[in-house]
This record gives sequence, C-alpha cells and structure tokens, in this order.
Amino acid sequence: MLEPLLCALDKKRIVLASASPRRKEILNMLGFRYDVVASNFEENLDKNAFAIPADYCVRTAEGKARDVVRVLQEKNEPVDLVIGADTVVVKGNMLYEKPKDSSDAERMLNELSGQGHIVQTGVALIYRYKHDFRCKTFHDTTEVFMAPMSQEIIKAYVLTGEPLDKAGAYAIQGKGGSLIEKIVGDFYNVMGFPLHRFCKELGDLYARLDNVK
Repeated sequence: MLEPLLCALDKKRIVLASASPRRKEILNMLGFRYDVVASNFEENLDKNAFAIPADYCVRTAEGKARDVVRVLQEKNEPVDLVIGADTVVVKGNMLYEKPKDSSDAERMLNELSGQGHIVQTGVALIYRYKHDFRCKTFHDTTEVFMAPMSQEIIKAYVLTGEPLDKAGAYAIQGKGGSLIEKIVGDFYNVMGFPLHRFCKELGDLYARLDNVK
C-alpha cells in the first residue's frame, strides 16, 4: 500500500518512538528505513479524565512522540516524522494495560476469559511541516473473542512469561493466539500497531503535503 511512497520515505528520517519488538516487527514489513528512539514519556495520565479509552491511548501515543521530538531537537538531530503508539485492552468500563506481575496477569485473564473485548491502539504522527512540526492522530479498534479458560490453563500460560509485557496479558501472535476464538478487525492492531490504518493515514498525509508544496 505504501510502495508508491517508498522512494520519498527513504529520503526522510523517520523515527519510531518505541522499543516494542512487536511494533518494530510490523514496521519492518513495510520496507522503509527508520530509527528507534525509545520514549521516556511517563505513562501516568489520569484515565478518568478521558471520556473514552481511545482518547487516552491517543493522548499517550502523542506524549511518547512529542517526548522523542523534544529529545531530538535538544540534540540538534534532524527528523521528518516521529511515530508514537499506545495499545490498551478494554472490556466494559475496564481498561487493561500491561500487568504489574504474574498475579495481575492471572486477574486480567480471568476477567477476559470466555468474553469479548476490544483492543484499541492510538497512533500519533508528528511530522515536519516547513519549519515547524504538526501532529496527526488516529486510533483503530479490533474486537477480540477469547475462549473460556480453566485456572490450570491460565496459570500455565502466565508461567510462560509471555503475558507479562503485553496489554491485556496475552500475545495474539504467540502462545496466546491459541486462546483466541476469533477477531473482527486488524490482527496487527492486537499486536500493538494498526498496519492498514497506519499505511492509509501516512499515505494520505504525504499526498496532502505534496499538494500544498
């Protein structure tokens, strides 16, 4: 989907504001060069201050990206585009991020077992426009239906260690994929980055920028 843009993208310095191996794996599929600068943005926004979870993850993604832009500017390093992302799992009015420990992972999986939930990823694209930076944000949503799980299955899965750094305490691309009955939406969004929506938004952004030159 981005093939017509690859030559133009290769002339820009693109930075991913995340050290997430899942996000790097997904971006690597697209064929353009980018650098990784992990954000030091403190992810402590008050969830209750946001009307919907999507607003929370979008604002967190923007915070991550802006932090990296600030660091690069302080170092006088050139940059054309910084990509920030944040993923949350939502069931009802409960928002699930990464578990604090094994017990927290078991709690999350017990609450998600045998039910549907949604995964939302907020993305922020901070891009150079003339002599300044502008920000474009969006989010994507995927419905996920998890199979009923016994305590034995939950405890054994948590013991693998896989859930401990994943929003919602499972990895759909790993052993956790065996716990999922079906999804509606972008598979990669559940991994942590909405591949299709990102390509569409990035393509639209640079098409618009080319038209205003």
